[in-house]
Parts: sequence; C-alpha cells; structure tokens
Amino acid sequence: MHEDDDFPHEVTSERLVASSADDMERAAEAALRPKSLDEFVGQRVVREQLSLVLDAAKGRGAPPDHVLLSGPPGLGKTTLAMIIAAELGVSLRVTSGPAIQHAGDLAAVLSSLDEGEVLFIDEIHRLARPAEELLYVAMEDFRVDVVVGKGAGASAIPLSLPRFTAVGATTRAGLLPAPLRDRFGFTGHLDFYAASDLERVIVRSARLLGVELAADAAAEIASRSRGTPRIANRLLRRVRDWAQVKGTGQLDYAAAQAALAVYEVDEKGLDRLDRAVLTALCTRFGGGPVGLSTLAVTVGEEPETVETVAEPFLVREGLMGRTPRGRVATLETWRHLGLAPPADSSTLFR
Repeated sequence: MHEDDDFPHEVTSERLVASSADDMERAAEAALRPKSLDEFVGQRVVREQLSLVLDAAKGRGAPPDHVLLSGPPGLGKTTLAMIIAAELGVSLRVTSGPAIQHAGDLAAVLSSLDEGEVLFIDEIHRLARPAEELLYVAMEDFRVDVVVGKGAGASAIPLSLPRFTAVGATTRAGLLPAPLRDRFGFTGHLDFYAASDLERVIVRSARLLGVELAADAAAEIASRSRGTPRIANRLLRRVRDWAQVKGTGQLDYAAAQAALAVYEVDEKGLDRLDRAVLTALCTRFGGGPVGLSTLAVTVGEEPETVETVAEPFLVREGLMGRTPRGRVATLETWRHLGLAPPADSSTLFR
C-alpha cells in the first residue's frame, strides 16, 4: 500500500471521531431539556400564554392553533416544540426550512402526518417560496394539491390532510411573509434570560448531571452566559470537565473562573467571535460604520453567523450600534477592549 493510500482512511477516522463528539454533545443537551411547561424555566409570559392555548385545546379534544416561536438562538424554541407535543400526548415530526427545497418535499412530509401530530419546522423563514405557498393551504384548509402531469395537461388533485399543529421557529421573524405569519394562531417571542433565571437553569442542569455546584459558581456561570440557556448548559459542562481534569472535582467559584478563562469567555460573556468582531470594528475600521458583509469577511465568518449569533448580544450589551450606514463601535467597546478611543469621542455612537 502506498503512503498516500492511508490518507483517506485517516480523514474518515477523524470525521468519525468528530461526528461521535458532536453526537455526544447533542445527547448531553437533549438530556437537560425540560419535558413539560412546569419544568421550563423563564419566559413567564410565553409559558403562561402557551399553557392556556394547550389546556383549552385539550379541553375541546382538538389540536391547538398553529404556533410560531421567534427569538435569538438557544432560548428554547425547539424545547418548547417538544413540550407542546408531550403536553398533547402526540408525536413530534421535525424538519427545517433549509431541508425543504421543493413543494414536493413538504407535500411528502404533510401527507405522512397522523391525526393531531405536531410538525416542527425550524428556521421556517428559510422555506422555499413554492413550499411556503403549499404550507399556506395545508395550515388553513388541511389539504395539499398534488399536481399530476406536466405543462398544459397538468391537473391538481386535492388531497385531504389530517388535522395537525404546525410549530414554526425562527430567529428572524421579520423575514416571514405576512400571509404565512398570519396563519399562526399563537405567536410567542422569546427574550434573553435574566441572570436569576439562568441560575435556576444551571442548578437544575447540575442536578441532572449528578454534580454538586456551589451557589457562587452558578452565579458566575450565569453572568457569563449571554442570557442564553444553551450557552449556560454548555459552560456548566465545561466547568465540570475542568474540575474533573484540572481541579479537585468540586464545582466551586475558583473552578468556574479558571474553566471560563481556559475557554476564553470573559466577564461579560464575550467569546472569541464577539471579541474578533469588536476588535476588527475598532482596529480595522476605526470604530465604523462598516457593512455587515465586510465585517464578516474580516473575521472569517458568514454574515448570517455574525448577524444572528454575535450581533444581538453585542447590541443588547451596548457594545455595538446599528445605523443606516453600517455597524459602529460604542465608547464602551473601546473601554472593554482596553483600546484608546478616537480623539473626538463625542462623535461615538452611544
């Protein structure tokens, strides 16, 4: 065997290891998900409203209205979709906007649904236009039109669907066309979590993981979790790893600080991507304004990643401003990075 012949096998092995690690990470996240609305922490308004919708539907013995959940990533949209199905005692069918490229793809999913089943469509704002139009009719009239033939001889045969509940999730509700948005009977917007709610999330997760977590360590992790439960649970697992390998096994304040330093999460919760965006904004573009695409290319990321992952938190924390001309740094940005602001700081975005 030639030396080069080994290379594909090494790549395959590396991919298998990476895939296994990803599967383990997803499994760990899934194990921490609440299974009912009573277990779901935070989002009090959405939780109460959704509880009313579900209780009323169960009282009538009919599927509830279609549900649209919007908000930044990691706040619990997928978890709430799972809870909706669990509360109704039905199965959950999962798909996503990018996975449905043609109307036929969606028709195949819809025609295979059972009575009362919940259909969860993640990133629903990325549905192809023909699929959107098919979904309009399916959600309102519970039917799809199957096209038979081609050209002038084509005909549409209506196919009845069982009554189902569509649950759509989106990080960009503004991109949903009005006809689709109007077909959802309930719309809930998830906001970033308060630190106190995140502490409750972390304490619950620590209990499920079977580890003892000090109160000050929970508070420290919560303060650096960007108001996002997914990040809070991820940081908790990394602190657990550090305590197991480098520390005494105790998840105390010192372990939390040391672990978060290793994983480059600063006291404001900024990670590598956040700091790269802010550093480029200040050092490469003098604080802006600069366009999103240009900024994303500078840090080696996709514009959508910068816009949906980093930007909402940075704007919320007052570290970035959005103007008609582009993204700009604030005076707090320069201070946090330890950089000297421009001489005329009175012109900085505040």
